[in-house]
Amino acid sequence: MTEPFLSYLRYEKRCSPHTLTAYQTDLAQFAAYLQSVYEVSQPETAGFPMIRSWIVSLVEAGHNATSVNRKIATLRTYYKFLLQRGAIVQNPMLKVRTMKKSKPLPHFVEEQPLVLLLDTFAFPEGFPGLRDRLVLELLYGTGIRLAELLGINDSDFSGHDNTLRITGKRNKQRVVPLNASLLPLLESYQQEKKSVFGTAADTRLIVTDEGKAAYPVFVYRKVRKYITDISRLKDADGQPLNLKVPEKRSPHVLRHTFATHLLNRGADLNAIKDLLGHSSLAATQVYTHNSLEKLKQAYEQAHPKA
Repeated sequence: MTEPFLSYLRYEKRCSPHTLTAYQTDLAQFAAYLQSVYEVSQPETAGFPMIRSWIVSLVEAGHNATSVNRKIATLRTYYKFLLQRGAIVQNPMLKVRTMKKSKPLPHFVEEQPLVLLLDTFAFPEGFPGLRDRLVLELLYGTGIRLAELLGINDSDFSGHDNTLRITGKRNKQRVVPLNASLLPLLESYQQEKKSVFGTAADTRLIVTDEGKAAYPVFVYRKVRKYITDISRLKDADGQPLNLKVPEKRSPHVLRHTFATHLLNRGADLNAIKDLLGHSSLAATQVYTHNSLEKLKQAYEQAHPKA
């Protein structure tokens, strides 16, 4: 029943390719464990003791709570699907509980280093430099996810009202405004893209040096490179600024940075929620912790009794 389940996720739930790969990997690992330990070849026949045994083995193997909980979520969705299709009569996941985990604060780039990078860094000449800068400006200027960035088409940009149409999780669409620095950059990029590739370019907004649709690893490498370059920025006299660079340097860090900077500057939490495309306010409230930490630092530095 694995293939019908994956087809259900792909066509009915409209899960992203990344999510589908995660589900497929988790189920394959579970099936391999059942075959190896219990000589059970059909995961739908597994009971609660077998599932609990697999979870325990994951913990003993050193998997963290986040990884284990994701696999538990995969099995919950899988066995719920089997129950709905009549393939099983009792859900073995009813007694399974997720692991408790600490909630680390989201990593983000400080405002000064990132603004300096975007405004003063010498990006490569021509199309590659325009594209690289646009990738950073879009991720930071709109807070979109990596998958959302890769899904933007040339036609999703509206110059009439200066907005961008974003297709998020479960194909939910939202419209985000573009800031003043993004508009001329986006227009210049589209003109350069048309000039270099003509009609041969992919209709996706972000493309590679060959005009093909960009892919996750391509964008990830670009973002990591440029965030790392923050440590190499120099002042007007050519002296290193020694700016702080976050440990994590992924596209999602720029999404966290977008939300954190907005909140630090007094933006309404509900507005940030809508801009990020969150379905509930609870997902957005994690950024309030970063702002609280900033307030604590200011208090400790300034208050005589701190």
